[in-house]
Amino acid sequence: MESARRSASVLRPAPANGTRGRRGGAARRGSPQHRLMKMALGAFLVAKDAVGNLREALVRPSGLAFLAIKDCEKELDQLERAIDEEIPRALAQVSEQDAREILASLKLIIDLERIGDLVLWVAMRLQRSHPRLPKPDAQLLTEMAQVVEAQLGQLYQGFLERDLEPARGAVQADSRLDAMRHSAFHRHLQSKDQDDTARRIDVLLMAQALERAGDHGKNLAEELFYLVEGRSLRHVPARQRQTEFDLARNEP
Repeated sequence: MESARRSASVLRPAPANGTRGRRGGAARRGSPQHRLMKMALGAFLVAKDAVGNLREALVRPSGLAFLAIKDCEKELDQLERAIDEEIPRALAQVSEQDAREILASLKLIIDLERIGDLVLWVAMRLQRSHPRLPKPDAQLLTEMAQVVEAQLGQLYQGFLERDLEPARGAVQADSRLDAMRHSAFHRHLQSKDQDDTARRIDVLLMAQALERAGDHGKNLAEELFYLVEGRSLRHVPARQRQTEFDLARNEP
């Protein structure tokens, strides 16, 4: 069995010249915004690692995977505290443009820490209630975890390169997770088999938690859009946001 992974302690650095947006300058290495974004990028790897361990636990129940998920959640908490403590001091030293990037770091770690909480909740539910799920349920949750893991990888690359193309995939992943959760609810609620109702409820709650993790991933994609394009999608109707990503990609 593959051992529990802990890539969290090996954080890839930001690009050598700092991070650069298509409509903004590079964050100077050693500057407050560079340090904060580097911590936020590290948090992406921690959250992705947590989801990867959950996926492995769903395929092959493992106490090591559960411990690794708990370690990831603790590390995300520590990163959130570190960023939160540095924000006030950093904001006092920078321009408005740099402040935007600093605040983005805070928004990133908040969503990533929530993803860590959701993944840990699913792992605890799995360990305490039903460590060996029926194959259809285990397959569904495994596929959902794979989607979230890939989504985080896309977002990490997008923020690292300031590229909206991976973010488009992250938004599409959120829609896919919505459809998978809906499918799970439809299958279980329409089933005539009334045996093991508690397990069915647990499966639905776990599917809902993974879908919520995807919602946080979508929030992160929209934050990347704001950093790159300089405008927010907050007030754009949800059905039009994918179009905004497509239009931004086609701009010269």
